[in-house]
Amino acid sequence: MSPSLSVVADNDLRAVAAPKPETPKPETVAEHVRRLQAEARQLAKDHIHAFTAAISEAEHMAAEIAQGGDAYPAGVRDLARRFAEDAEARVQTLEAITARA
Repeated sequence: MSPSLSVVADNDLRAVAAPKPETPKPETVAEHVRRLQAEARQLAKDHIHAFTAAISEAEHMAAEIAQGGDAYPAGVRDLARRFAEDAEARVQTLEAITARA
């Protein structure tokens, strides 16, 4: 006697065949540390850039005061002139150091 055949439902095979989205692999502690270190280095670079820009702005203001003539007291003009000269050298030093890093 031969076995009888029967109809079997597909039980929604499309849901089974659909690829499941990959869940991201959790970050290891070492990866987390590396990511945070890289972020800290970038933030430090941004902070140094802002510091350099602030010094440059102060240098510009000091140069204007130094060249301001009699409207400014002589001691203030002299101090501003020396500050502008020193600030230019400091900005160049900062730029040289950050270029090496």
